Amino acid sequence: MSAAAPDLARHPLTRWTGPLGLPDFSAIADADFGPVFDAALSAHEAEIAAIAGNADAPTVENTLQALELSGEALDRVSAVFWCRAGAHTNKDIQTLERVIAPKMSRHFSALHMNAALFSRIDALYRERDTLDLDAETARVLEKTWKRFVRAGARLGEDEKKRLAAINERLASLGAQFGQNVLADEAEWALFLDEGDDLSGLPDFLKAAMAEAAASRGQEGRYAVTLSRSIVEPFLSFSARRDLREKAFAAFTGRGENGGETDNGPVVKETLSLRAEKARLLGYDSYAALKLDDTMAKSPAAVLALLEPVWEKARARAASDREELQRLAARAGDNTPLAAADWRYWQEKLRAEKYAFDEAELKPYLQLDRIIDACFDVAGRLFGLAFEERKGIAAWHEEVRVFEVKDADGAHRAVFLADYFGRPSKRSGAWMSSLQSAYKLGEGATPIVYNIMNFARPPKGQPALLSMDEARTLFHEFGHALHGMLSEARWPSVSGTAVSRDFVELPSQLYEHWLTVPDILAKHAVHHATGAPMPAELVEKMLAARNFNAGFATVEFAASALVDMAYHSQREAPQDPLAFEAGTLERLGMPKEIAMRHRTPHFLHVFSGDGYSAGYYSYMWSEVLDADAFSAFEETGDVFDAATAQKLRAHIYSAGGTKDPEELYRAFRGKMPSPDAMMAKRGLA
Repeated sequence: MSAAAPDLARHPLTRWTGPLGLPDFSAIADADFGPVFDAALSAHEAEIAAIAGNADAPTVENTLQALELSGEALDRVSAVFWCRAGAHTNKDIQTLERVIAPKMSRHFSALHMNAALFSRIDALYRERDTLDLDAETARVLEKTWKRFVRAGARLGEDEKKRLAAINERLASLGAQFGQNVLADEAEWALFLDEGDDLSGLPDFLKAAMAEAAASRGQEGRYAVTLSRSIVEPFLSFSARRDLREKAFAAFTGRGENGGETDNGPVVKETLSLRAEKARLLGYDSYAALKLDDTMAKSPAAVLALLEPVWEKARARAASDREELQRLAARAGDNTPLAAADWRYWQEKLRAEKYAFDEAELKPYLQLDRIIDACFDVAGRLFGLAFEERKGIAAWHEEVRVFEVKDADGAHRAVFLADYFGRPSKRSGAWMSSLQSAYKLGEGATPIVYNIMNFARPPKGQPALLSMDEARTLFHEFGHALHGMLSEARWPSVSGTAVSRDFVELPSQLYEHWLTVPDILAKHAVHHATGAPMPAELVEKMLAARNFNAGFATVEFAASALVDMAYHSQREAPQDPLAFEAGTLERLGMPKEIAMRHRTPHFLHVFSGDGYSAGYYSYMWSEVLDADAFSAFEETGDVFDAATAQKLRAHIYSAGGTKDPEELYRAFRGKMPSPDAMMAKRGLA
């Protein structure tokens, strides 16, 4: 006898009864997900059938609104599950992920290919000029219609079946890709001992490595892991070239180690299916399909941005390479500079040129104080206040919970933050939502979260960040604010539901406030003495911030150009890694610099569809963010209230309610040129 279906009106995965409207995580077991997903999918199918089968003529209320508000139970169980899958997974969750990903794809393919449902959407779209729609509703209708069309609603039955099969398989491949990378990261560690193994390493790094070793059962030793928080400083400071080479090879080889976790076959099939999908939908390439609904609009526009930046960055990197080689020779190392050496000699050159190294900053960049700095800026710009609420269960005991209030004391949002790396968490840093904000129907307030992978400090010691890590914290918090401040009426255009090359604007813009002198003076204080970062050190840091512009830009732009090259082909390459190598050779990639994300571990592009043909968007948004911060600088006050109000109204609160270009012009009065971005990067 089969078990009774879960009661969605009562189950803790779908009826959230925890404090602040959160799920009661203490009442959720891994075994709950499968049955609740099945029940929620069935419930959503019934809702869709009722909308599609409605005998009344289609209206905004009975069709568009009903569709937007449908699937609440599915939204809730999905939000919790995908959070767990990324931030705190295990074998059971991973097994279920491989089942759920294609099942969800199958479900939404059926929804978007439902002829009766599309007929109702299509009728509204054709009559839109007669419906007296407000601007946001008109935009939601247009975006909904286009989403159905791009999902195959107008294809013939055979083509619909093939597209659905492609989407289902792509969902499975995306889950597999991410799990393979996580496995490679979790399974590799380089254990070191006191003495020469640690030559050149600063105390903060040794402490983090000791903690990493202890957590892997190697008390008294030191572990280099593949977390960026450990491997990148190790490559910057270790005097042992042989050890740097081992760490670098492991870091750049994730997903390319043969056996079950090798992503080569996954990438090949993914690219082939994406190209076929584009052709089915009438596009010349997958990039053309993905860029159709972005600010860039076309691969040509993307390349028009990237290629001039690439050439300047490559020239700068070539000049830097000669300088690094000379520095190494002066130190008695005549070995030709290799990719595992760049960060090490770059750090030596930084110390020589600017009389400081990154390690000097660490004692002043205490995690808790940088979190306070994030909150402080949000308070000054937008009037927000953050109160930590202790004792509230989340997906892991380390997750911190904050209630967010507006200037008038009214509840605005819940913010959750999970800061430290662990083997159960995929690498990188990201923002997502358990619940988006919207005003339609009964409405909802936002519940957003940030995930980081900072190195865990030894017990009793504070967590200290690099400047890059502090920037990452500000970046992801900028995304969180985009979700928290949303004033959208419709769920589908709330918060970060904007075009991919606009979504990075709020996050990258927020980074600018980290180095505002007032913020540094207040929050960049020594963890032991409480003394502020010395003015001399701040000056050195700011003077050196574009020191590695060539390296950093080549690293990023190479990944963006390879992503675009993969997806601009009508036919997918048969050997993706050979294609990667050939593309880099054609571009003149310096052999001493590796792509920031090589193909076998390029999670942005292959663990899902989010940034495929879209990695360029960080630089596209950078053009906007450099210009947007100038709006504050031009007032003489980087916290200018009137400018902050415009920023909130037209960028952070607007979500996808209007075309992004319209929103940016409303804030700034004009569209920017790339000049400000080039200057910001030190490439002008």
